[in-house]
Amino acid sequence: MARRILVSGASGLIGTALRSALAARGDQVVRLVRRPPSGADEIRWDPTAGHVDVGQVEPVDAVVNLSGAPVGRRWTPRYKRELLESRVHTTRTLVQHLDRLGERVPLINASAVGVYGSDRGEEELTEASDPGHTFLADVVKAWELEACAAQDGGRRVALARTGLVLTSDGGALGPLLPLARLGLGGPIGSGRQWWPWISMEDEVRALLHLVDEDVHGPVNLVSPGSARQIEVARALGRALHRPAVVPTPAAALRLALGELADDVLGSQLVRPAVLEQTSFVWRHARLEDAVRQVASPWHDLTVRP
Repeated sequence: MARRILVSGASGLIGTALRSALAARGDQVVRLVRRPPSGADEIRWDPTAGHVDVGQVEPVDAVVNLSGAPVGRRWTPRYKRELLESRVHTTRTLVQHLDRLGERVPLINASAVGVYGSDRGEEELTEASDPGHTFLADVVKAWELEACAAQDGGRRVALARTGLVLTSDGGALGPLLPLARLGLGGPIGSGRQWWPWISMEDEVRALLHLVDEDVHGPVNLVSPGSARQIEVARALGRALHRPAVVPTPAAALRLALGELADDVLGSQLVRPAVLEQTSFVWRHARLEDAVRQVASPWHDLTVRP
C-alpha cells in the first residue's frame, strides 16, 4: 500500500537517493523546502523561525529528517555553530509540528557514528556504547536529544547513526576517488584506524527498513564488514587497477582540515547490532563489492527492493 512520507533534506546526497527509492516502490514523497512550493508535493518551512506551513497538508505516514550542514568542511568557529544549529533547529521545528502531520507519525531522524567520539581504538562500539566527548560527539548528542523529545506520548523515534557512505557522487569516497585514479590513494595517517562504512544502496535500504519496521532508538547504519582505512584504500586501488601506497601524513591532513582531521584519523569499530537483530540484509556486506560498484564509471545506484 502506497504511503506518504515527508522528507527534509530531500535534495542532499542521501535525501536524493532516498526520494528516488521511495518513489520507485510507489510511495508519495512530500518535501520540505525553504522557498515557495512548486507543487502539491512540497511544503514550505523556516526551521530557524520554527515554522512549518502545514495548514492544508494531508497527514503523512512517516517523517524522515535528513537536514543538516555537511560535516566535510573546515571547522571554523562560525561553521561549527552552523553544524550544530542546522541540526538542532530543524529537528526541534519538526518535533513541534509532528502532531499536525499525523497522529503518532513516526520520526526517522538522521544521526551519525560521530556520537562515539573520534578515536575509540580497538573498542567494539554498538548502539549501547557510551558516547564520546569530542565536538562532533557533542553535536550529535544535542541532535539526538531534540529528536527524542518526540517520544513523549509513545511516538516511535529511530536515530539513524550513519557511518561513512561509499558513493562516487560524494560521501567518504568523493574526495578520495580522483587521488586513487592517479595512484595516490594510499593510507591516511597510520591507515590502521577502523572506518565504519556503508554503501549508498545499503544506506538507503536501511532508512527504508527504519520507515517500515517497528525499530526504536539508535541504529548504527554501517556494514558488518568492518575495515581499516588502509583496507579501504587498497580495495579502491584494486578496483581502479592503481597502486595505493602513497601515504597522507597526519600532520599534512591536520594542516589541510584543521580540527576535522582528528575525526578522519580516529578509529571507530562500529557494529550494526540493531540492524542485525531486526533481520536487515545487506547488499554490500563485503568492502570489495561496495568499492567495486562505486569505482565503476557505469555504476548503478538504483536501490533495489
